[in-house]
Formats: sequence, structure tokens, C-alpha cells
Amino acid sequence: MSVFMDLNVLFSADRSRLQSVVETAAHLGFSTIAINYVFEPTTKKKQEVPTPTPINELIDQLPVVQGRSRPIRVLNRLTVVMSDSSHFRPNAPEYRRFDLLAVQPTTEKLFHAACMLFEVDIVCISVTEKLPFFFKRAPINGAIDRGVVFEVSYSAAIRDATMRRYTIANAVCLMESCKGKNVILSSAAEKALELRGPYDVTNLALLFGLSDGGAKEAVSSTCRAALLHAETRQTASGAVFTVRSQQETPQDPAVCEAPAAKKAKAT
Repeated sequence: MSVFMDLNVLFSADRSRLQSVVETAAHLGFSTIAINYVFEPTTKKKQEVPTPTPINELIDQLPVVQGRSRPIRVLNRLTVVMSDSSHFRPNAPEYRRFDLLAVQPTTEKLFHAACMLFEVDIVCISVTEKLPFFFKRAPINGAIDRGVVFEVSYSAAIRDATMRRYTIANAVCLMESCKGKNVILSSAAEKALELRGPYDVTNLALLFGLSDGGAKEAVSSTCRAALLHAETRQTASGAVFTVRSQQETPQDPAVCEAPAAKKAKAT
């Protein structure tokens, strides 16, 4: 049985609204969701990265996932909307508070940097407007090689007809460039009515140009790969060292003989 995930549920200060979204996600069969804190810095004044609220302070009791015997898993995610390269600070300690790190570049140069350089888990594709650039194979292949995934959200298509056209057009362009690899679909839902079940989302993925298998992976295995990538990214700075045990020390004089480069040349 597949484990379905929605890695983009927008944070709301309204606890009752957020509780309703989480309960609906569990009822629809999502085993894991991520509460998304969107950070859109500007160059005019310095802004602080939001601090995630502990899950137990937002939700009194996690609902049980439909068809399973365990409660839904809720993660925290930060999405940085970038209009300038200085908006992403790779070594910012504030980023470590979140389980997932995503960026939404607004220019071709920033999209290239996000794919090739930035230590992130998700690159978000804007669906509320026509993209000001075309997707190129080089950065997309670079992101795929690094394990970074691309995200397309669908809730904007529910709210407005114009955004629906942008969502479909931008998603189709992405699928043509990445061949359906490393793509996840999420809701970016602000309220429970904007959530759709996993199989409805896979049908939508077919409209975007994904294959049957790719559509299912976009809400299951590729999401899991993004979570594993996030865990690896957060522990990548750990130090690893080896110690040679006494038993491994060679005792044979022939083994301890100096290398050929160190031997005295015969006269």
C-alpha cells in the first residue's frame, strides 16, 4: 500500500482552520503533511526568518490516517521566495529549525543557482503567473543528479480560472523539460476545501503530462525521496573518522617493508 504525502500545507495562525486542514488530510489518506512557512524577504528592510510553532501547540491531538492505525505525521517546512541571490543564506542557523527547505526562484539566474548550487530539498515552480523564463535542460538535470525535487501546487487552480491556465501551462513546460523525473505535486492549501485526495491529484498529474507511474510517484515515493534528501542534507556536515585497530597492524616484515619509492637505489 502506498504512503501518500502532501508536503505543502500553508501555515495559518488560526488554529481551528489548521486543525481542520490536518484532519481533512488524514481523512483523505495522507500519511504525512508539511506545514509550510513562506518567507518572502525584501531588499528594503531586514526581515527575520519565521520560527516554526511546535506541532503540539498547533494541534491538540493528531488524527489517525484513514485506512491505517497510526496518526498523521506533521513536519515543518520553510519556503524562501527569492527575487535576489542575497535572499538565500546557505549557512543560516534559522533554516535548521525546519524539516524541509524549499526555494521559489523568480528569475532564470536564480532558478539555475537553485538547481545547481543551493543546498535545498525542493525547488518550487510558480503557478500564479506566467514564468518570465524558459526551463533549460542543464540546470534541471543538475538538480535531478543532486536529488533536488521540483514542486507544482494545485490549489491556485481551484481558486481562479486565470491561475488555472498558468498552473497547467507552467506544469506542462516543466514536465517536458524534466521528463517527469523528480516532480512532486502538493496542495499549498489554505483551507480544507482546497485539499484533494491522492487519486484525484494523480489524475491531475496526468493532465500535466506525467505518466501513470510518474503521477503516483509524485504524491508518494518522490515525496519520500525529498524527505530522505532533507535528512541527508542536515547531517552532511558531520565528521567521519576511522581508527585502525591493533589487529589490523601488519606483523609481516615483508608487509612493513618501505615502499619502492623510498628504497635506496642499487649501485
